[in-house]
Amino acid sequence: MTRGSLAAIDDHLRRRGSLAFVLPDGSLLGPEDARARLTVRSPDALRRIVTAPGELGFARAYVAGEIDIDGDVYEALPALLELPSRRELARLWLGAARVVGAGGLRPLAPPPEEVRLRGRRHTRRRDAAAISHHYDVSNAFYRLVLGPSLTYSCAVFELAGTTLEEAQTAKHELVCRKLGLDEGMRVLDVGCGWGSFLLHAGERHGVRGVGVTISEPQAELARERVAGAGLGDQIEIRLADYRDVRDGPFDAISSIGMFEHVGLARLGVYFTRLHELLRPRGRLLNHGIARPPGRRPIRRNAFVGRYVFPDGELHEVGAVVSAVQKVGFEVRHTESLREHYALTLRAWVRNLEANWDEAVAEVGAARARIWRLYMAGPALGFEAGRLQVRQVLAVRPGAGRSGMPLTPGRWR
Repeated sequence: MTRGSLAAIDDHLRRRGSLAFVLPDGSLLGPEDARARLTVRSPDALRRIVTAPGELGFARAYVAGEIDIDGDVYEALPALLELPSRRELARLWLGAARVVGAGGLRPLAPPPEEVRLRGRRHTRRRDAAAISHHYDVSNAFYRLVLGPSLTYSCAVFELAGTTLEEAQTAKHELVCRKLGLDEGMRVLDVGCGWGSFLLHAGERHGVRGVGVTISEPQAELARERVAGAGLGDQIEIRLADYRDVRDGPFDAISSIGMFEHVGLARLGVYFTRLHELLRPRGRLLNHGIARPPGRRPIRRNAFVGRYVFPDGELHEVGAVVSAVQKVGFEVRHTESLREHYALTLRAWVRNLEANWDEAVAEVGAARARIWRLYMAGPALGFEAGRLQVRQVLAVRPGAGRSGMPLTPGRWR
């Protein structure tokens, strides 16, 4: 089992047709005209793949720069996923490693960007550490990736040819309509990021808003943006956990793209707190990535868990609806935006690749590689239905009345 292992990989790649491997000795496996190439720049890459079979070993090698993906990343990733089973693939890589001389095959230390948090999951301290790992990277880097709107959640592409900025504006407006926002209403935005939704709601609907985030760089830039828009008397940005908000009631609550950080064990705490903060007949819009029934939760040793969203959890929408209603909300509407998130992620990848040198100068090559891989992979997942994104609209009834219009599909 040496050259035969290489031949098995070469045969698979040629049948797939979209990906080729270039090994450290210069040998090519797969078709010469492949639309993407995975270049193994060091035998250490094979050491990582063999000693940590599955996606983690490959991710470590890619983050460390020992593997490059050249060409169309969306062609490369499916071909990698369709390689033989983990056990068989480890055997094949082991044979390849022996051929090219991956000395000793002892495990290497993970790249420094890999994180393992300590302490009990979803305590305030550990949540703060998880958020800091992901969001306290660089505001300038996020602007390069997300574009001028600085909106880090699924956009809504209403028409063919819609730009990312137009699609993010459409998403913000969709949330405003669902919440029934009007001038003078008091709105809480949980996990407000860089303040983009509240800026939209304040400028276009005249609301008074409170945004909370536990990322200090986010809060600092959000305050600057609020002041620059002349909305300092309408919008307040707090560096605070949602569990510390005490000055309800609010007329409406939005939570857009932070729900992935709320663990299954904490759903009751989360929705109870939001219920307490909302006035009777007030509305809650919860927007988060979800997993289809039967799909496994994020594994702690997965690439996303180690490098991107430590402690991140995805919930099935039925469990979310049940948790929302259990604390006293009435769910009035759910909507899937799955295809829209695939388009959003592809737009972010284009932004990153178009600004690659500037992004690397800002956060380093390893961090830029992490973001490219993590955004491209889920784009394919949303397209294939392995991932979902759901908006759940709920109301806190008052004396049996919801305050919702009788006409279906109308929000006001």
